[in-house]
Amino acid sequence: MTRARGHLVDEAATEALGAALHRHQPASGCVHLIGDLGAGKTTLVRGWLRAAGHAGAVRSPTYTLVEPYALIDPPIFHLDLYRLADAEELEFIGLRDWVDAGLLLVEWPARGAGVLPPPGLSVSLAAAGPGRDVTVESHSRDWPTAMQLIQAIE
Repeated sequence: MTRARGHLVDEAATEALGAALHRHQPASGCVHLIGDLGAGKTTLVRGWLRAAGHAGAVRSPTYTLVEPYALIDPPIFHLDLYRLADAEELEFIGLRDWVDAGLLLVEWPARGAGVLPPPGLSVSLAAAGPGRDVTVESHSRDWPTAMQLIQAIE
């Protein structure tokens, strides 16, 4: 595992990190997005999806749990587990199909513990004045080192 820290000065920088991560993503796997409410997780996903070619709105799927972006190649599945009552619910709503079909971007991954696949990448965001502090951890050889990913936005 490699770990690197950085600072994102504003919302545009958070979206730029998402775009940089998209450029390095593998065809499948799981990315854990960690941070408090309002930390910028969905903003990061917005940048990621825009870089992948999605032009529509990007909202956190807080009530639907998952928003599939199946027209992107490879498909991306944006999950928000904040309201998940039991991690086992993920099995009933099709988690295994998504894992095999594309990349999972998972907000609040701790709520899916024991059912979610392990992350190839983790991104932690924390409010820091008008910007965000970010910690990137690369857990898999499918991803560049965390420092390479942080430097991709500088």
